[in-house]
Amino acid sequence: MSKREVPIWEKSNLTLEEAAAYFGIGINKLRELTDDKTCSYVLWVGSKRLIKRRKMDEYLDHIYSI
Repeated sequence: MSKREVPIWEKSNLTLEEAAAYFGIGINKLRELTDDKTCSYVLWVGSKRLIKRRKMDEYLDHIYSI
């Protein structure tokens, strides 16, 4: 049984590396943005952080700069 590769645009949650490629934002900037305890577009799985793709899209639609 082989593991099927899911395209980034179909994933609900992205790793920092995937999010950096998808959004065009550096990994360090993503870490900085998601360190805030009130961040609504980060999902913590233990010590691993995943970016909620749709919520991050909404966030980026409403801001001027990061």
